[in-house]
Formats: sequence, structure tokens, C-alpha cells
Amino acid sequence: METIETLGKYEIKRPLGRGAMGTVYEGWDPIIARRVAIKTVKLPDQADPDTEEALARFRREAQAAGRLTHPNIVAVYDYGETNDLAYIVMEFVDGPPLKALLDKQERFALPDIVRVMQDLLSGLQFSHERGVVHRDIKPANVMLTSTGQAKIADFGIARIESSSMTQAGTLLGTPAYMSPEQFMGQVVDARTDIYSSGVLLYQLLTGERPFEGGMSAIMHKALNTEPPAPSQLSVTAPPSFDPVVRRAMAKRPEDRFASATAFADAIRAALANQSEPAISVAEATMMAPPPPVPRPPPAAVTVSPPQIVPVAAPAQQQQSKLPLIAAAAVMLLGVVGGSTWWFVLRAPAPPPAAIDTASAPPPAPPAASVPVPAPAGNEVSPPTQNAAGPTSTAQAVAPPPPPQADQTPIAPPSPAASAAPPTNDQQLAIAGLETLRRQIARWVSSRNCTVLAGDVGEGGSVTLNGLAGTASVEALRQGLVQFVSPGQIDWGVTGVDPVFCPTLDALHPIMPAFGTPAGPRFGLQMAEGKTQLRDGEPVRVTLVMPDFRGWLRVDYVGHDGQVQHLYPQLADPTNNIVADSPRAFAPREQVDLGNPSWVIGAPYGTDMIIAVASSEPLFDRPRPTNGETAEVYIRDLHAAIDNLRQRGARLAGAVATLEALPPK
Repeated sequence: METIETLGKYEIKRPLGRGAMGTVYEGWDPIIARRVAIKTVKLPDQADPDTEEALARFRREAQAAGRLTHPNIVAVYDYGETNDLAYIVMEFVDGPPLKALLDKQERFALPDIVRVMQDLLSGLQFSHERGVVHRDIKPANVMLTSTGQAKIADFGIARIESSSMTQAGTLLGTPAYMSPEQFMGQVVDARTDIYSSGVLLYQLLTGERPFEGGMSAIMHKALNTEPPAPSQLSVTAPPSFDPVVRRAMAKRPEDRFASATAFADAIRAALANQSEPAISVAEATMMAPPPPVPRPPPAAVTVSPPQIVPVAAPAQQQQSKLPLIAAAAVMLLGVVGGSTWWFVLRAPAPPPAAIDTASAPPPAPPAASVPVPAPAGNEVSPPTQNAAGPTSTAQAVAPPPPPQADQTPIAPPSPAASAAPPTNDQQLAIAGLETLRRQIARWVSSRNCTVLAGDVGEGGSVTLNGLAGTASVEALRQGLVQFVSPGQIDWGVTGVDPVFCPTLDALHPIMPAFGTPAGPRFGLQMAEGKTQLRDGEPVRVTLVMPDFRGWLRVDYVGHDGQVQHLYPQLADPTNNIVADSPRAFAPREQVDLGNPSWVIGAPYGTDMIIAVASSEPLFDRPRPTNGETAEVYIRDLHAAIDNLRQRGARLAGAVATLEALPPK
């Protein structure tokens, strides 16, 4: 067999797998200095229509996946052809396909099942919104990273909505996971992926596929019969999941969930409402992909702060949200109003506080009505997921990849104990705490709409703090009980309005992880540690840069769905606003932001201030205005963070919440 040493600029290291049409290699990009996976297929002879069609699907895979940049989709970097090969250069995933674990009859704890499904459905929602239907969702096409994150691979038979390359009457897919409409050769849409994902959920819950047999037997069952409910096959499958699976696998597409997001919401609700006790860590094996390859040290991560909205001069203060949305005019918020420009801060309902992911100790149970803020931040190396350190009661940090056994620090022994090596009992105790820490870290990292941090204490007590959507708080509390008893939990999670979920999810990859040791991190807090400000009070923000030279963005995210850019700002001569000159700040440099015109005003509530530090500029061009909708900005922020992480940049995130109160 001919040995391939290079393909284009890429060095070939070793084959990863072979199939009927080609080979997948581990490769190396010498220019960017990163590992890649390279999928190849032989170029067809002109007289071979079957191979020609395989190549056409191969090119469609590059086209479909190349337009999808998402944390839960295997990224496509490049496409090329030689004299006899075509190849796609993809993200290297340092873990196995889900199929490898299922083939070994791995048992999955319920939190692991939910995490995999949430990752899968998040990636599908993103692709469906861009007109791409995968059409071959199955365990072999779900890759797991070393931290357990799921990524969708192989868009080889994906249908792009704007394409007519795949017509009705074409049967493509894997029989056990195919929808009824696929078997009938009908034109399919996103609901086919919902069906296949339902089959996958069934298999994860029970260890069995709903329909087995040959092609004709599976087709007959898929079209005419209903499989047994998951709870009838497995005592560990809660009955609350039965209707979720049944709806996802409905025979008629119109009877299924309308979107991947709706499916994911139903799974979260089923987890929260399960009538059977959760699987304990002693009863179920947590998914544990192969140990990760060495990675660069983590980069700083920060948590987001509150949002600011401009208000008219005292005599003409606006009570409506319309002036806030109007334009990027006023100082930080760009809203046009009276002759004097004021900024109004708004925050969500629960009394918030800034998070200190760097050096703040784990939060104690709140003794006063107003939480005390602490600086927030942490650094995460781009390719990894999230990293989170301790946070204050009002703010949470999104978790990155769970720490590995050789990375998680263990409390140093006392001087007396250090004189002698640990006993067998001590070694067993330490190993048990490490296992518990990794399991909780993996579970925490799978939570959506959260920025969570904390650690396991020497006695097995668990501290969990941070921010979570109000609908997720009780589910988090119940989920943690599967690891330790309620009396061992030091609870410091604050609920926030679900309107902030996209913001938390965007920051999630660059936040500190559960079990991350305390240390200097990207810090963010309100001046003087205030977490509540009344109408007319000034807004001042203090940040401490992470341990790398980086660029800075600071934004005010309001509960009304608006974002005001605090730094950098565009020039607005009409309102005497001078443009900020973006620059790179020194490591650990303190940055103070504030302006006399930034004051609290209506509408009142809880908002967020978010900050991102990056070793490269986050955006390649200025934002169009000083104020824009959160839907647009957070979407672009999420994509920009993913892009820099893939390029190997260092990133840190920070978040703080602020409650804006009416006048006394």
C-alpha cells in the first residue's frame, strides 16, 4: 500500500481509520501548528458512476460542514485534491465516537445521557437554522472529546436547503436510525434529524436500539410498530423520558418536536421531573473517553457584567425602552434623548453580585439580603472547553473541560503529615476525592444556561456556585444529590432570567472549570463592590486583565434584549462621544471604566456586564453602532469566541450582575 507523507501543506502522521471509499489520517498543519484529521477519498475513474456519486457526497460534506462553525460540530478547515485523491481537513477530536462506547456496552449515567443529547441538539439547531439537514445522525457520527463534549461529524449526505442535488426517491442513511420518510424516499427536513436523535436517546437510555433486524424488518417496524417504552427495558430509564422519546420518534414528522431546541427543552424538563431516583455514581459508569493529549496551559476566562442603557436628562428621563434601542448615540449606550445624555442600568430580578473566579473563596450561605460581589475571571486555552473557579453567590462561571487527574491540585498535607508517605487509607481517600471531582466536573460542564464553579473539599463536601437560568436551578440542586448527600452541599448558585441564557452559553467555553485551583484570573466587579444601584447613581466598572497581554471588550447586556458597548465605543460627535482607540492591555493591568453620564435609570431590574479578553482582537471590524440587539451581538460574540479558540488564541471571560433599583 502506498504511504502518504503529505497532502498539500499538511503532514500525515498516521491512519486513524479506513473505509470502503478512503482513509482518515491524523495530520499536522505546520503553519498554524495544530493537529488535524484528514479524510480522503479516491478520485473516480470517469467510467465509474458509483464512485463519482461518492465523491459528489464528499464534496457536499465539505460544503455543508464548512459553513457551520459551532462548538458541537466538527469544524472543517480546508478541502483539496491531488491527482488521485480528494481530501477534507477537519478539526482533530481527541476522543472516540459514541459508537465505540456503545459497542463496549458502556452504561451511561443519566447526566451523561442528557449532556450528550444537549450537545447533539445544540449543534443540530445551529445547522438547521442555516438550512443544513444532517440526515445520518447515529453513534458513529457523534464524536466525544477527552472532556466528554459531543460533536457532530460527517455531513457527507447532508442536504442543503438551497440545493437540488438530493431529490425525493433517494434512499440514504443508516437503517436503524432512519426516519419513516427516509425509508419511503420522501423529501426530508430537519425533523428527520429529530427522529434519528430520538433513536439515539432511546439507545442511550436502554442500551438497545428500538428496531433491530435486516433492512426490510427495520423498515417494516419503523413504519408500522411502536417500540417498548425505555422505562420498560431499563430500570435506570426514568418514566419521565418515555413521552419525550415517543414524540421524537413519532411516525409523522408533524407530530415530532418542531425543532432541536424544543427537543432539548423537553429532555431538560424530563430530567427535572423524573419520578425515579437518579443513578448514583456507584451504580452507573460515567463516560470516560481516553485521557486527553497534553494541551497548552489554560487561558484566562471571565464572567460577564451588567448592561447600561442611556437615559434622558433628569427633566426628560425616558420611561420607555424605545429610546434605549434607538441608536448608538449616548456615551456607552448610544441612545438619543434630551440635551443631556444619561445611561440607565438595568438588571434581572435576583439580587446579583460580581463573580471572582480568580481568588475569591467559595461563597458562604448568604447572610444578608444583598450578596457581596467578588472579582470574576479565569483563563482557558482556546481548544479546551470551559474552566471555572470559585464565584460569589451572585455570579457563576461556566465550566470548561473537567480537570484530569494529573491536573487537579490536591490540598497539600500538613507539615506533620509530610514527614511520612501517605498510608493506603489516605491514598484511597485521595483517589476517591479525585474521582468524585472529575465526575462532578464532567456533569457540571454539561449544564446549559450556566456559568458554574466550585470544588470538592477534603471530607467530600461540595461547593457549587455561579449563575444559572431560573428554570435550571432546582434541577441543578437535584442533580448534585446524585453525587453527595444534601448535607454535604455548600450551595451558592443564583438564578437569572432565561433571557441571559444565550449570553451565558456564549461565555461558557472561556470560563473556569469546576475544580480549577484558585489563582490570578481575569477580574471584573463594580466599583466599591456594589451590586445594587438606585436611580441616578453612577456606574463604574473595574477590571484586572488576565495573565497575558490582550485586547478587551466590555458590554452591558440588558434584560430587555439590548446590548450597549461600554468599551470600545464609536465616536458620536453629536453627543460629544470620542471614539476609544482599541489597544492591547498589559498582563494584570487594572482598567477602570466609568463616565459621569453612566447612571441608573428606568426600566429597573437585573442586567449583566460581560467582558472578554483575548490575545487577538475579538472582531475583525468595529461593531456598527454603540448599541444593538442582544440577539445579533451575542450570536456574533459566540462565533468570534469559537473562531479565536480554533486559531489557538488565548481567551478569558468575566461576568457581573447588577440590580438597578427605582428611587427611594
